Amino acid sequence: MVDKHIRVLLIEEKQADAQLIKKALNGNMKKSFSLEHADSLSKGLESLRSKEIDIILLGTSLPDCKGINSFFRIHALVPGIPAIFLSGHDDEVFAVKAVKVGVQDFIVKKHINSNLLIRSIRYAIERQRLTADLMSMSFVDKLTGIFNRRGLFALAERQLKIAYRTKRGLFVVYADVDNMKMINDTLGHSAGDRALKETAEILKLTFRRSDIIARVGGDEFVVVAIEAKEDSEEVFHARLQEKVKSHNACRYGDSYRLSVSIGVAGYDSDYPCTFDELLVRADKKMFEQKRMKRSSYRDSIERNRMVLEPI
Repeated sequence: MVDKHIRVLLIEEKQADAQLIKKALNGNMKKSFSLEHADSLSKGLESLRSKEIDIILLGTSLPDCKGINSFFRIHALVPGIPAIFLSGHDDEVFAVKAVKVGVQDFIVKKHINSNLLIRSIRYAIERQRLTADLMSMSFVDKLTGIFNRRGLFALAERQLKIAYRTKRGLFVVYADVDNMKMINDTLGHSAGDRALKETAEILKLTFRRSDIIARVGGDEFVVVAIEAKEDSEEVFHARLQEKVKSHNACRYGDSYRLSVSIGVAGYDSDYPCTFDELLVRADKKMFEQKRMKRSSYRDSIERNRMVLEPI
């Protein structure tokens, strides 16, 4: 049962239909709703980026996007928010297709009344919550609370298909905690576990809520950055190093400082590839950065040795 205040985003071009939805939501005094209205997909996406939303009511014919593609765009940005299609036509074929790709319900506008709409919203939120609970049982890493390898592949493959259909940018970031073996060997596995948890938190601060963040094994993490821009690779590097530096500056008394190496691979819908191929490319770049760090460290040691040696 959904008892809390429910924040609804309505993405619908026609003002008359928007008024119909508002009237239906206000017609039931047992539920508390707030309604945000956007008359285009682009405005709706902006609202989703800046506001907390519980459910999306989505028109099937928008000025800047038609049909199922509007849901793909929304799902790529906020996969965890349930959506209901509102259509002016009773199209059973389209309705079945929509539900198959993840839309929670399909309502014909002329049939809308207060009880029907509110019941559909309530069931959609509960189904989404149940799905999330079931996913968390098998898709979440117990130590860090982020996705595990299984969860990553289940979600990433779907995002790759959406990126191909919508021609939107997508990047895969492969991250590895530096000197993890040394932390475990010298400070113990409890310190190593703490370092992994801290890395997961830093990644969550670095990337957006809509991005997929996973621990894929040992000290390795993968992020799928959705709807990323062309200059994102440089931004990812700079932002992550800034977050790591800020994190280390706040540590007192610990015997280690976090360091993370990353590699980034971009997906180009004009030259599609598999998710495995993206992972391999990002992994290679990550190892290249790790190799450069080690080389720089050895050079620094050698320079210090030369300075300290007597002439």
